[in-house]
Amino acid sequence: MIEIPWQNLPEETLSRMLEEIVTRDGTDYGAQERPVSARLEEAKTSLREGKALLTWDEESESASLIDRDQLTID
Repeated sequence: MIEIPWQNLPEETLSRMLEEIVTRDGTDYGAQERPVSARLEEAKTSLREGKALLTWDEESESASLIDRDQLTID
């Protein structure tokens, strides 16, 4: 897993990456479905506040948003 320096990405690229992540199959947002725009804003806020990291997995060739609290350091 490689951390992507999201601050260096053009805004359009970041938005497209986050949209792919928040709309990915199997993403669970609870009993009530929320609009994509709300999920995108929440993802951006989490990144800005340092609560989440944008990562790249070379094996699956996909980006993910990881909650910083869920990271384990070996």
